[in-house]
Amino acid sequence: MMRSFLPLSGMDVPRFAGLPSFMRLPFLGLEDWAGVEIGIIGVPWDGGTTNRPGARHGPRQLRDASTMIRVLNQATGVRPFHTANCADLGDVPVNPADLMDSLARIKAFYDDVKARGIVPMSAGGDHLVTLPILRGLASEGAPLGLIHYDAHTDFYDSYFGGFAYTHGTPFRRAVEEGLLDPKRIVQIGIRGTAYDGEDVEFARSIGVRIFMIEEVMDKGADAVMAEARAIVGDQPTYVSFDIDGIDPSQAPGTGTPEIGGLLTHMAQRMVRQLDGLNLVGADLVEVSPPFDPSGGTAWVGVNIMFELLCVLSGAVAARRA
Repeated sequence: MMRSFLPLSGMDVPRFAGLPSFMRLPFLGLEDWAGVEIGIIGVPWDGGTTNRPGARHGPRQLRDASTMIRVLNQATGVRPFHTANCADLGDVPVNPADLMDSLARIKAFYDDVKARGIVPMSAGGDHLVTLPILRGLASEGAPLGLIHYDAHTDFYDSYFGGFAYTHGTPFRRAVEEGLLDPKRIVQIGIRGTAYDGEDVEFARSIGVRIFMIEEVMDKGADAVMAEARAIVGDQPTYVSFDIDGIDPSQAPGTGTPEIGGLLTHMAQRMVRQLDGLNLVGADLVEVSPPFDPSGGTAWVGVNIMFELLCVLSGAVAARRA
């Protein structure tokens, strides 16, 4: 009998009942990943946080909130769970007491995900988790493109006298390690106060296209995404969405909020315009439940995850064809 990869319907079991999995999908252990095309994965780790921790609790709250998600995107007509076989692959076994060991564990997990041909949709965790994910997904000599929604570039060189691994440095490291092609990186929504501007200056000097929030608001979602699509082209591209890209009036539960950000509808429209790109994975990071016990931020996060799943499922179907 063939396994069903469809979510449990709220018409059959109330959405508040049962054990929560991401979007009520089958929860599969390592030995049971056969047939999975998109794996939703939790990365419950915030050892790269430099100020307000709590994102290690993000995946659990996101799972709970995601039981509210249904199967149809009414704006686009996409049914991602019918388009690609999706499953909850559980959480990466991180080490909360050792940053370097956690980076190694996360990379090893995504090495396995890639080896099995599964496209990951990840839920962090702080933004440093994107670095080992990219280490697992990028092929030697073939750096990925990146479309990155955030209030911050995360292109700083180091913190606290030379420490290289924080949630403010992942993309600097990823470029240095040849995981990302800087001329195919687009950052959208950057804003707020800064230490010295070195991160923006460096990123621009190597070819990164940065859309500060003012340019996003002046040009609008369609023009920004048209340019972003042209920059990454048809080559393999990763998407990273930091929840602090959203204005804190709509997503306060994050460690480094910045006012004047994207509103949720604009963010949804921008993600929808990733459709048709050669996407190899995505993440939603920096949801920190202690700063929003109401769960509203997690609800924003899982809706962005659903939009990302819609475009990821299209990419999977296109490659399958």
